[in-house]
Amino acid sequence: MKRIPRISRRVTSPLCAAVVLLVPALTSASLANADDGPGPLGVTAVTADNAQSRKVGALFGADRRSSLAGGHFCTASVVYSPHRNLIVTAAHCLGGSKGGDLIFVPGYRGGRAPYGTWTVRKVFLPDGWAKGQREDSDVAFAVVENKGGKGVEDAVGGNPFVAGMATGATAVTITGYPNTREVPVSCTNRPTVHSRTQQRIYCPGLAGGTSGSPWVNGDKAVVGILGGHEKGGSTDDISYSVVFGAEAAELYRDATG
Repeated sequence: MKRIPRISRRVTSPLCAAVVLLVPALTSASLANADDGPGPLGVTAVTADNAQSRKVGALFGADRRSSLAGGHFCTASVVYSPHRNLIVTAAHCLGGSKGGDLIFVPGYRGGRAPYGTWTVRKVFLPDGWAKGQREDSDVAFAVVENKGGKGVEDAVGGNPFVAGMATGATAVTITGYPNTREVPVSCTNRPTVHSRTQQRIYCPGLAGGTSGSPWVNGDKAVVGILGGHEKGGSTDDISYSVVFGAEAAELYRDATG
């Protein structure tokens, strides 16, 4: 389980709204982009501050808005939506949340919020999680409040959310916030099949707090979310994600509708 308990708070077109459903066929460009990733496979290091990493942020209780350092408990990232206000994370990071009790801080580093703090206003959980906390349904979306008529996607950009990608079709890069660090870390590797509905990856040092981290392929699309089996994994070196299928695609359509 790679989520940190929240101690002092209440628990509560890239612009195309349709989720992308892919067939198993892959382009050579996709393979090349993924395999020529940012570094050696299976190595975790501090993430560079760049346009891609700023789309990833940390989740906090709203009561930590004025004292962010040490308060993050999960990771989330911005995905494309028509209203430019949508983030994706693990369902076990948001289950029980109420509008207004969480904030998302994209590009969080060292207790600072360089791109602002964004209040979570509405949470979208799949039925499989809401009704039974099924590990195969451990993905969720949240709408964050706009600022001055602008959405979080206007501030930092976003990535496509893609369902239907075959496990291991390309390498992916995971970026997240371990509880022991105040900066994000990243690791690139190729996922393998854990089961028909779950994928796994070897990346060392993805400790508590990295739940909800996006798995981004060479085409800069989110094809996994750290969570699923054992709520992301019981060790720091092996992590899991739900295989995005029909349920995840339907949830995305609901969240962007």
